[in-house]
Amino acid sequence: MESANQDINLNSPNKGLLADAMTDVPVDNAARGAAPEGLTLAEEEELRAELAKVEEEIGTLRQVLAAKERHCGELKRKLGLTPLDGLKQNLSKSWHDVQVSNAYVKTSEKLGEWNDKVTQSDLYLSASSTLEDWNEKLTQSEAYKKTQETLSQAGQKTSAALSNVGSVISRKLGDMSGYSIRHSISMPAMRNSATFKSFEDRVGTIKTSIRANGLSDM
Repeated sequence: MESANQDINLNSPNKGLLADAMTDVPVDNAARGAAPEGLTLAEEEELRAELAKVEEEIGTLRQVLAAKERHCGELKRKLGLTPLDGLKQNLSKSWHDVQVSNAYVKTSEKLGEWNDKVTQSDLYLSASSTLEDWNEKLTQSEAYKKTQETLSQAGQKTSAALSNVGSVISRKLGDMSGYSIRHSISMPAMRNSATFKSFEDRVGTIKTSIRANGLSDM
């Protein structure tokens, strides 16, 4: 863990171990062949030394990058960031880079210039004027007005029909409620009538006779 979090210093004595291992291999000047055309042996040696130094720095930077990537992965894991979050962030950054790029800016400017030229051209202005004339003629035509009147009348008739249906339903519900109230009110009056009381008396007499006959049989 400590080696993963430790930054590799470019001035460290241990930098570029892989590059050193490769550059320490002896090279036979005879096998290397003659110097390229236009270069002296001294210039060739200088260029090769510079190449070895650059390759060494590349190896060191690769090690630094690998350590930084491991450290970055550990930080993301501790923060609970998923690969999907990283993908979203990369896409957002890429889109931002595209928007601020010279090519995108130049393209947007060109499109704006083309739009201005098109909207200010005689052909565009003539077409817009023609369309406005057609629209004005259409809205003022008899067919258009009749269609508008027909649709308006149909809407009014539909509203009236719905209103009548609602009134009928309300009236029916009111009649049913009135009948229920009248029925509930008339029940006590019927129970207090002479006919109902006479009927109750007869039923009571029959019950008494049945009970008396049952006791005598026992």
